[in-house]
Amino acid sequence: MPASPIRKLAPFADSAKKNGKKVLHLNIGQPDIETPEVMLNAIKNIDFKVWAYTPSQGNASYREKLTSYYNNLNYNLSPDNILITTGGSEAITIAMQTCLNPGDEIIIPEPFYANYNGFACMADIQVKPILSSIENGFALPAISEFEKVIGPRTKAIAICSPNNPTGYLYSRKEIEDLKELCLQHDLFLFSDEAYRDFCYDGNEFISPMHLDGLEEHAIVFDTVSKRYSACGARLGCLITKNKEILEAGLKFAQARLSPPAVAQIAAEAAVDTPKSYFDNVIAEYTKRRNILVEGLNKIPGVYCPTPGGAFYVVAKLPIDNADKFCQWMLEEFSYKNNTVMMAPATGFYGTVGQGEQEVRMAYVLHQEDLEQALECIEKGLEIYPGRTEA
Repeated sequence: MPASPIRKLAPFADSAKKNGKKVLHLNIGQPDIETPEVMLNAIKNIDFKVWAYTPSQGNASYREKLTSYYNNLNYNLSPDNILITTGGSEAITIAMQTCLNPGDEIIIPEPFYANYNGFACMADIQVKPILSSIENGFALPAISEFEKVIGPRTKAIAICSPNNPTGYLYSRKEIEDLKELCLQHDLFLFSDEAYRDFCYDGNEFISPMHLDGLEEHAIVFDTVSKRYSACGARLGCLITKNKEILEAGLKFAQARLSPPAVAQIAAEAAVDTPKSYFDNVIAEYTKRRNILVEGLNKIPGVYCPTPGGAFYVVAKLPIDNADKFCQWMLEEFSYKNNTVMMAPATGFYGTVGQGEQEVRMAYVLHQEDLEQALECIEKGLEIYPGRTEA
C-alpha cells in the first residue's frame, strides 16, 4: 500500500507544533466551514433506544431523500439506483472490486486523488495514468492519449470533477468525448463528484449522468464530507443505473454489514440545507481561491493556474524536490513562528518522476491564515537550499 502524500508528513508537523511553531495546514481538504445546523440538530434530537444495524444498501428514507436531491440535478434516478456507503472511499473500492477483476486496468488522468492508488492496490488492479499538464490548467488529455493505453485488460476510466488535486472542472465537450470513448471500447466511466457543489465563476458542472447512452457504463461516487463540511460522518454513495453493478455491489455492502446509522440520520436532514448556505460557502471559497492563486503567482518563480472548482490548487515552485521542500518547511523553517504544511504533488501522480516541483494546497483556512501561509512560502523559498532558477 502506498503512503498518503496528504498525511505522511504528519509526524514532522506534530514535531513542529511541539517545538512551539504554528503550522498552517494547507495539506488536507478538511474544511473549516461550519457543518449545516440542520445536520447537527438531527444528531442532537436522536431518540432511538437501540443503536441498530441499518440495511446494507442504506436506509430507504435516506435513499428516497437523496433521489429528490439528484433528480433536482437532472440525474433521473430512483432509490434503487443508489447504494449508501461508508464514505465516498468505500463507494470507489466497491466499484473497483465489482467492475474489475485482479489484473485488470483502469485509466486515470494524472495528477489524481492519491488514494486511488491505495484503492487499486486493495482491488489488485492496475492504474494506467494519462498525463495532464499544469501549463493548460490540467485540462483533460487528448482522447488519442487514452487510446494509446487501452488494451485487452482495460475495463474503466476514472475522472474527478471538479478535480482533486487540481481543481480543474471538466467541460461538457470533455465529458462527451469520454462518453464516446467508453461506448466505443465498452468501458465503465467512474465519476468522482465529491466537489460537485463547488464550481466558481458561473462554470457549468457536467456529470456523465447528464448524457444519454451511458446508463450501463456510468458510475458516480458522492459523499457528504465536502458538500456539508462533514468529513467525520464517513458517509457516501455509489450511483448507477446498471442493475448488475448494483446487485454485485450490494454483496460487498452486505459483507461489511451496514453504513453508519447516525450519519444517515444527519445526512437525510442535510438534504434540506437552504441554498443560502451554499451561496455563502461558494462566495467564501471564491475569495480564498483568489487570495491564494494571486498570492502564489506574485512570488518569483511560482506558477499556479486558476481552478474552476473544488478547493485545491496545484502550484509549480522553483525547487529541486517537493517532498524535500515540504519536509524542510516543517523541520527547518519558520517565519514569525509560523510554517506551512503542504502535500507534495509527487504522490498524486502515477508516473514516477512527475510532479517533483509541484505541491497541492487546500484553501480551507480563513483568509488571514492564507495570507500568513503565502508570506511563509515566499520567505521559505528565498532561503530554501534546494531552490532552482525561476
